[in-house]
Amino acid sequence: MTGLGAVFRPQLAPERLRSVARAADEAGLEELWLWEDCFREGGVSTAAAALAWTERVRVGVGLLPVPLRNVALTAMEASSLHRMFPGRPLLALGHGVQDWMGQVGARAESPVTLLREHLDALRALLRGERLTVEGRYVRLDDVALDWPPDGPVPVIAGVTGPRSLRLSGASADGTLLTASTPPDGVRRARQLVDEGRSAAGRTDAEPHPIVVYLLAATGPDGPERVRAELAAEGVASVPGLGVAGDAKAVAEAVRRYAEAGADTVVLQPTGDEPDPEGFVRFVAEEVRQLVP
Repeated sequence: MTGLGAVFRPQLAPERLRSVARAADEAGLEELWLWEDCFREGGVSTAAAALAWTERVRVGVGLLPVPLRNVALTAMEASSLHRMFPGRPLLALGHGVQDWMGQVGARAESPVTLLREHLDALRALLRGERLTVEGRYVRLDDVALDWPPDGPVPVIAGVTGPRSLRLSGASADGTLLTASTPPDGVRRARQLVDEGRSAAGRTDAEPHPIVVYLLAATGPDGPERVRAELAAEGVASVPGLGVAGDAKAVAEAVRRYAEAGADTVVLQPTGDEPDPEGFVRFVAEEVRQLVP
């Protein structure tokens, strides 16, 4: 079955999250994803709150920029969330927007190297290993978690370029793609991820799920809002991006992504979505029943 989720956009004030998270949980939404966009809302703090306010919905952070975090802190926070809310947190890590990283003095000379070192160390720490690492960016001296997770914790990489997609296959447990990825881009991403898995000898490992955001809007002004956002992102000319319409139209777009290789499609409302609670109910109650 194709997984289905929705995004709580950080253009909404943090205090709005409670009502959206509860609406998602009550409607039976599978996944609610949050963003740590600079300089809006913290990913771990909002995820912890959303998890505490709900009972069933999985809560993803897509994504945590690794230049902002020491890997030991990432491991501590990830493990704490998984021990308090087993099976429900989903954490994706990525390079971060380089201009934003420059604004806070955290821009790395080699973002790919930093992400690889962070992913490798994080996954080891979450497995309960004790690490001493002397990398270009990640340096640990006899570090282990006092409270490691009780079971396996998948670590997702949010990436776009070919090198980073191969890195995700080699060093992550799943890949998150942006809403600027058309169905053909999902196919290409799957190929590159598989190349990375093969090069790392991970072909017999657990499946590597692909998660992709899909910009979506409903209502009479939906097409206009989707067009405006795609134009603002500079991707209006890319075919296959975004969908506007009723549940049937949205479900058909989700199926196109699933056929291209996406395991989970996360519907991303426009930044000016007028009814975020209604949007998550629309995804859970109307779109879900039309997506196999």
